[in-house]
Amino acid sequence: MWLSYALLTLILTAGVVYSIWARKLTVIAALTGAAVAILVFAGAGFTGIAMMTTFFILGSAATSVQSKVKQDLNAAEKGGRTAAQVLANAGTAALCGILILIFPMDAYILRLMMAASFASATADTLSSELGMVYGKRFFNIITLKPDTRGLDGVISTEGTLIGLCGSVIITAVYTIGLGWTADLIWIVVAGTLGNLADSVLGAVLERKGLIKNNAVNFLNTLIAALFMLLFYFIL
Repeated sequence: MWLSYALLTLILTAGVVYSIWARKLTVIAALTGAAVAILVFAGAGFTGIAMMTTFFILGSAATSVQSKVKQDLNAAEKGGRTAAQVLANAGTAALCGILILIFPMDAYILRLMMAASFASATADTLSSELGMVYGKRFFNIITLKPDTRGLDGVISTEGTLIGLCGSVIITAVYTIGLGWTADLIWIVVAGTLGNLADSVLGAVLERKGLIKNNAVNFLNTLIAALFMLLFYFIL
């Protein structure tokens, strides 16, 4: 057991140092990420850490792609991500980790919900960051009419498909760590629905200034986790 804790400590230390050094996260955000990772580990072990790390790596890479284009659209990240952004993207997973500690008999479904939340966060980040660059036609998710690239609630077919790939990657990480079950397809579905919910929230609420981006990001991961819970019980 002590080897697991030693390895976790090494991974978290390396992650904190790299995130701060590469200016991916602020100091407070990096420490918040480490705290979240501990809760994720408590609930899903190294598979949880692997899903969180995969989200971080893919998200960071996607954000870096053609950042000049995104700056011109006022959509690029400025400086390292904050603690609030870390919690917005991984807070639902941390909550699942806490619930697993409280209700260990429900660990299976809670781990699926954790995976769905990471699938949604990954899908959202990849679809928005890469869809903005590689998308051909952009439209409002509510009206389905052409709309301006980069605005809240605006999506593209290319971006949506890229987001779907993100959900599949997180599901693959879960499968490698915890094994195959018939429920895994629903991680992909829940992650995709969470991503689409993000766009709906962006078009209906964020664009009107009723909520901010961090709230939208947290809600999309929570919605994905709740969809996973729904699928588990009704399908």
